[in-house]
Amino acid sequence: MSEWLARSRTGWYRRVSPRANVCRISSLKLRLSSPLTGKEAWNYVTVRDGDHMFWWLYYADSQTAEYKDLPLVMWLQGGPGGSGSGFGNFEEIGPLNRDLEPRDTSWVQAASILFVDNPVGTGFSYTDRPDGYATNVSMVASDMLVLLQHFFTERAEFQSIPFYIFSESYGGKMAAAISLELTRGTVKCNFAGVALGDSWISPVDSVMTWGPYLYTTSLLDDYGLTDVNSAAEAVKKAVEQQQFEKATELWAVAETVVEQNTNGVNFYNILTQEPDEKRRSAAGEDFISLQTRRHVQPLHSLSLSELMNGPIRKKLGIIPQNVTWGGQAEGVFSNMVGDFMRPVVDVVDQLLTAGVNVTIYNGQLDLIVDTMGQELWVKRLKWEGLPGFNKLRWTPLDNPSYPGITGAFYKTYKNFAFYWILKAGHMLRLQPVPFLATEVFLFCGHWGTAFTGNVTTPISRAKSFQQPFLLCRPLTLSVVPLSLSLSSILQFHKALRQCILAQINKCGHRLSMWKAYILTFHI
Repeated sequence: MSEWLARSRTGWYRRVSPRANVCRISSLKLRLSSPLTGKEAWNYVTVRDGDHMFWWLYYADSQTAEYKDLPLVMWLQGGPGGSGSGFGNFEEIGPLNRDLEPRDTSWVQAASILFVDNPVGTGFSYTDRPDGYATNVSMVASDMLVLLQHFFTERAEFQSIPFYIFSESYGGKMAAAISLELTRGTVKCNFAGVALGDSWISPVDSVMTWGPYLYTTSLLDDYGLTDVNSAAEAVKKAVEQQQFEKATELWAVAETVVEQNTNGVNFYNILTQEPDEKRRSAAGEDFISLQTRRHVQPLHSLSLSELMNGPIRKKLGIIPQNVTWGGQAEGVFSNMVGDFMRPVVDVVDQLLTAGVNVTIYNGQLDLIVDTMGQELWVKRLKWEGLPGFNKLRWTPLDNPSYPGITGAFYKTYKNFAFYWILKAGHMLRLQPVPFLATEVFLFCGHWGTAFTGNVTTPISRAKSFQQPFLLCRPLTLSVVPLSLSLSSILQFHKALRQCILAQINKCGHRLSMWKAYILTFHI
């Protein structure tokens, strides 16, 4: 097998021949069901004195398109303290799963994926000093801009490629702040939009709707509803008084009240239940340790930690001896408690006003960031397009695996879209019924029907490009508005990009006018 590991000026990379049938990760030999053909790169960036952030890039691995013809997606995990290089990569969207087996629904089939362990102290990122952690999303965004400046300077081939940020949970709060900084033009990149998945944008709206949501789904009785609402009101009062650290502590109390009245409902999927040992508080445990155990430790399972601190660490070859994957995660969370409950709705408003493409997608069965709470803060946006968005009726989307069965609803207006994902929980892997694998939607908005008939045969029947198209499944799918194979869709993507570039050259529009949403659909 042709395989090598080398170090270049811009970091480490590993390339495997398309003919390879065996993937070596350190000394571990694995028989793969299909060849691993992709190129990878990884490195550290010192973002502040003593503060080092780790990134890991997978180049798009398509049989019919070059990586330069496909988007670049940066994935941000939640927590704060959850690792994209670990959890997001091996548990959700990366090319290999936790058992190092190929994932046939990996996003790498449709885009280059950049995992960043963010904030400092997350995953393989680390700080050399106790005061090196970020304490708010402004610091998080500042650190990320330093990393992205290095990344796009050293890998200039990505500067013109559409660049999207996808996020999950608290990652969405960080993604919003990072996106706003990118609009200032200090990073040379083609920033094309941000997707906020079950994101902690307005924490108090989430907490205030826990009671009504659980009550309407028969998980609270009248007494429980009163208890949960009372606990939520205490959180709301602290937020209104700008006492955000106290609000975080009261948020922990509210979660305990929910657990006691629902017999341990899972905050990430209401159709499942937390085990007794996870709900049981340890003697003398403070609220930071409790919430770390509830929301950060699940992102660091024993099997994933063994993988990251074993064969993956050895494969990467650049992790300092004194750094353990996930070893500073609690420090990340504890240093952000004063900012945790602070809303960033105003940041989303600024993004929309600046013309940034913003997409929200939320799982129906998520409790911690329930859809009811998301809808509340969206209705308070000051964006001038909100009245037009509110007038729209939502549109159903079929589950591709079961034609005729609705899998989601969506509304989109100008540069804003909202997807209601049915039978989905908080995280991509925590779904009650695995009846639909990860799907990727490419939504072309600004261009309307301008390119109808100007692309290749596989999509010539499409009446409009203002419809979602599915990517990333290695078999023929039933999609809206027609069924296409993966190769046909990638041909469509390449042809559409060429067409758009031709129009840009003709009429002088900038590439940033090309709006593409890549939405997870994992229900």
